[in-house]
Amino acid sequence: MANIPILTLITLSPLLGILILLFTPANKNRLIKTIGIATTFIPFILVIWMFLAYDYSEKGVAFEENLRWIHMPLNTEAYQGQVSSYFIQFNYHLAMDGISLLLVLLTAIVGVMAAFASVHIKKRWKTYFILFLLLEVGMFGVFMARDLFLFFLFFEVTLVATYFLIGIWGYVGREKAANKFLIYNGLGSALMLIAFTLLIATAGFQVDQSVAGQTHLSYSGDLATILQNLIQPSESSVVLSAGMQKTIFILLLVAFGIKLPIFPFHTWMLKVHNEAPPAVVMIHSGVLLKMGAYGLIRFGLFLFPQQTESWATVLAILGVINIIYGAVLALVQKEFKLVLAYSSISHMGVVLLGLSALNEIGLKGAMFQMISHGLISALFFLLVGSLYERTHTTRLDELGGLARSMPFMSGILLIAGLASLGLPGLSGFVGEFLSFLGLFSEMKVIAVVGTLGIILGAVYVLRGVLGITYGPMEDRYIGIRDARLIEAIPMMALTAFIVLLGVYPTIIIDPLQHSFEQFLQLIKVGG
Repeated sequence: MANIPILTLITLSPLLGILILLFTPANKNRLIKTIGIATTFIPFILVIWMFLAYDYSEKGVAFEENLRWIHMPLNTEAYQGQVSSYFIQFNYHLAMDGISLLLVLLTAIVGVMAAFASVHIKKRWKTYFILFLLLEVGMFGVFMARDLFLFFLFFEVTLVATYFLIGIWGYVGREKAANKFLIYNGLGSALMLIAFTLLIATAGFQVDQSVAGQTHLSYSGDLATILQNLIQPSESSVVLSAGMQKTIFILLLVAFGIKLPIFPFHTWMLKVHNEAPPAVVMIHSGVLLKMGAYGLIRFGLFLFPQQTESWATVLAILGVINIIYGAVLALVQKEFKLVLAYSSISHMGVVLLGLSALNEIGLKGAMFQMISHGLISALFFLLVGSLYERTHTTRLDELGGLARSMPFMSGILLIAGLASLGLPGLSGFVGEFLSFLGLFSEMKVIAVVGTLGIILGAVYVLRGVLGITYGPMEDRYIGIRDARLIEAIPMMALTAFIVLLGVYPTIIIDPLQHSFEQFLQLIKVGG
């Protein structure tokens, strides 16, 4: 595999499906569906191949591809006989460590399952799957990019593709939901761009070479260069003051906090969960929200460990607010999609708790929670899509007794609910347990307060799931059919992954063996 550009193949393989779709007649609906679904299996197979070949004992990155991409001259200066040429340089730099591996695997899994769930889309199949596959390209790129400009480019691809997927194929309020999504996430992107520009202009400055009295200097977006200059500033780099480091860290926290989302930047997400088509929400809740947490880890924690340490208590408090706020609001919702939306806010608060612990247990717990929630939320919205197709509603006060007509889907819904509330033996338990365990050793009071959300979670999940599946059933639902094969396959697959992670959690924990070592060492040195 050493000579195979596996990272590029994974990232760009959905473009093959887009190319084929461009030459496919728009009225060939069955063929378009087949191409769209089949294309998602290409990166999925490649990711599984890479996952099996990944060496857990490997420190740093196990796979890497780095090529010069953009190298533009800025100006040339002469001083005392020494000529200096200035450039701005961005590389096509992809890399894979344990953190990226797990999130790329999650993306590949949810991508395939969401493609299956797209059978409920009613119009413009060709355009839909082109945007769907473009979104997949952006998600893979975000989790593997190691150049700030490349990361930003892939991040914006996901923003544009998601905007159109919501605005065209959503429900009645789709345009307002898409616009709110664009406004909030566009603001986050602007703040991220400012932070990245400051990093490139200071820590990204490096000497490329000095030959025959001429020095080549460049402003680089390479993450490794920036990280090295922040840890050990070179003569050519600018030493960032504590105030500037704090400013950049806050910009990154807000930018990625909007994506996570952190209260009070969450209102856009509620609209998306309620109005976007379920297949798109599967990706949004399962993967796109994780981009916020990933950005905090990759650019917040790793680049600014001392700032992270000083803000750890704030992060923990924000996490508790997310947990309690999301749980309380989920309790009073009558729309099941909003129950799941507020549940996502609550569960992403657990991720913040794990990150704020700043120890190995908490950080691994946060990562496990991200993967677990991605699978569980994808399964929930897969069920929501199938349920809506049959009943044309997802309001809890209009549903009940569906276990009689849909025993299979009701059983899967119950498993998803039990996983969400953290039942031992399912994936939801491990992530929450490790996150709270890590935080309890550092901030006992905040950890105890946060556990209230777990109790409330059990209440709103069981209220929603049991309210749909048991109790009296309206006459109009008598005789509705259970899941079709094309729906049952992704339901069973996601359920299998949730059970697998619950009974064999080391499959997630092992790739993280060396992922946080440098960060924890820098925290220890700083402390």
